[in-house]
Amino acid sequence: MRNFLNFLRSKTFLIQLGLALAATILLVWFALQWLKSSTRHGEFVEVPELARLSVPEMREVIEEAGLRYEVVDSANYDPEYPRFSIKDQDPPAGSRVKENRKIYVTVNPSGYKKVTVPDIIQVTQRNAESMLRAVGLEVDKVSYIDELGKDMVYRIRHQGKYVNPGDKLPKTSRIELICGNGTIPDQARVKAESN
Repeated sequence: MRNFLNFLRSKTFLIQLGLALAATILLVWFALQWLKSSTRHGEFVEVPELARLSVPEMREVIEEAGLRYEVVDSANYDPEYPRFSIKDQDPPAGSRVKENRKIYVTVNPSGYKKVTVPDIIQVTQRNAESMLRAVGLEVDKVSYIDELGKDMVYRIRHQGKYVNPGDKLPKTSRIELICGNGTIPDQARVKAESN
């Protein structure tokens, strides 16, 4: 044990210990310098505002800023934004990010997705309106014709044209319901009176 303590106090051991500490300090310093240069520590790029830009315009702005992009599919059309324009971005404009960072953008589609017109023929007006709202269609107008079933839907019209159940219309389309007013049509009344 005494020899070991003498060795720890020896000049040779102290020189070796000093060299080991110096080598460790140098290695740590070089590693930190390398990390700083390879990660560009302290160098940031400000994310540009991309809202309402077309895809080609967005591409140009992103490349000028030294960033990358990825288009995220958008299923929800927003009429407040131009078609095929950038609707949303992540990270948001003004954020400070590293160069070559990927920016995720959402593109406004060309229009509302199409939905299937439900089978509302021979359904009450009230139930038909609920079924239409459930798929994203709106009732703009209700017209009445001479038919026995009061408030029963007999026909569907969109922009002046008749529509059948199963047809596809853009979501949020406004349609007209043609319902019965509860009276017997003239031809049916004539037949009933002749019997």
